[in-house]
Amino acid sequence: MSRSFLNRETQLCMSLSGRPSNIGTRFHNYLYDELDLNFVYKAFTTTDLPAAIGGVRALGIRGCAVSMPFKEDVIALVDVMHDSASAIDSVNTIVNENGVLHAYNTDYQAVANLLASSGFATDWSVAVTGSGGMAKAVVAALRDSGFTDGTVVARNTDTGRALADAYGYAYSQYTVDADLLVNVTPIGMDGGPDADASPFSDDRISAAQAVFDVVAMPSETPLIVAARAAGKPVVTGAEVIALQAAEQFHLYTGVRPTDEQVRRASEFSRR
Repeated sequence: MSRSFLNRETQLCMSLSGRPSNIGTRFHNYLYDELDLNFVYKAFTTTDLPAAIGGVRALGIRGCAVSMPFKEDVIALVDVMHDSASAIDSVNTIVNENGVLHAYNTDYQAVANLLASSGFATDWSVAVTGSGGMAKAVVAALRDSGFTDGTVVARNTDTGRALADAYGYAYSQYTVDADLLVNVTPIGMDGGPDADASPFSDDRISAAQAVFDVVAMPSETPLIVAARAAGKPVVTGAEVIALQAAEQFHLYTGVRPTDEQVRRASEFSRR
């Protein structure tokens, strides 16, 4: 699909990421075309976050998705922190309302929705690798969904222990056995230094009940491939990114796409 024309009334939405991908760009632009909306979406990275956010404000850019490693640093640069972001001190969405920058976190809701539909038992133990902005959203969603027996696994002792303490979870520098294994690190991410690696060993995967990986590119990470091979139920990063992007789309445009439209946009984004 392609835009037949752009004009001075076209509204720009964008993303800021340490490693930009085409997923969000293709997802949003697909739905703009599908719904005949005068918007366009473009992915960016930056080495000057304050200047980039200043550009969002000054140029009237309607929306900005925020990915690693900017989800916490951007807090000081916005005007209004909505509950979804302030509750976990992590931002993944900025909406520009006439020069006032509103911050949200749609990752949290996406993870909570996927947990609700998964059928996973809330009395399972959980091990979560990672302690950054996305890990905050995931741990908060887990805890609020009723998963009380959890361990945060992180090499950074300060951020790992702080995240664990905030939600009543244990902390460990090393991976542990758990019923639900959750990866919220870049391990397994396409193009990264650990693209061929998994944060959990085959033995830990075999001992688990289910696996959840937030890495979206590729959707079939080494962890997900190993979990499928072991016959474990999985939740993939592709599912997370589609749900959180759909909520962002609604915040930017005021239009809520149907589940079928989200499914088609998600498939298109991964071609």
